Amino acid sequence: MTSLTTCADAEAAAVRAASEIARRLQSALRERGVAHLALSGGTTPGRAYELLAQELEDWRGVELWFADERCVGADDEESNYRLAHETLLGSASGLEDARVHRMEGELGPELGAERYESSLRERAPLEDELAVLDVIVLGIGPDGHVASLFPGSPTLDVQAPALCIGVHDSPKPPPERITLTLPVLRAARRCVLLATGAGKADAVDAMLAEPSRHVPASLLRRGHLSVIVDDAASPEPPNPPAPAD
Repeated sequence: MTSLTTCADAEAAAVRAASEIARRLQSALRERGVAHLALSGGTTPGRAYELLAQELEDWRGVELWFADERCVGADDEESNYRLAHETLLGSASGLEDARVHRMEGELGPELGAERYESSLRERAPLEDELAVLDVIVLGIGPDGHVASLFPGSPTLDVQAPALCIGVHDSPKPPPERITLTLPVLRAARRCVLLATGAGKADAVDAMLAEPSRHVPASLLRRGHLSVIVDDAASPEPPNPPAPAD
């Protein structure tokens, strides 16, 4: 079953997300001595990253990855890395530069994806040729996309052992991106999906319904998924039954 938590507002949702991510990283560090965390960009997770930097007191042993990236430079305003740098990287005590694995968007979709796949195979734990990350933080678009996996796209059909692929035709600008594959998202020990604002309510509702290629978020592995929303993004409760005559 998917874990769904509804919070009063966006700040409370960010607090809850930071707490859950930190707890799961601490568990991985205790059990395996290393924790693998992948971040997403977008407008929603920045505050959670600021809180997470302090929530996890010691970042030594954490390997930091990215779920996707736009094909722009690291200092570009649209860069997911830049968001992470401004909100988390400078405040995370003990996080070593060598453990921060940036998707090199400036290399373009194909070469950037090829380089990132090589890094994952070198540094991330592999099971059945798939990278198994401890936590992947995801947002959700109003169209139900996650990472850079968009509704109805052929990228949804990419199978293991592919870990990372280039995207050339994103319906959201910029069109060229790099993304982890759906099998990698599904292989994660936990995906934490954060959604706030009324504009995400329909997407969250669709994600929790039957799996569909039209809603990529619905294809995530339900038993390994935590969904954290604010009241505005919470799916509508079912209509109460009509009173009996």
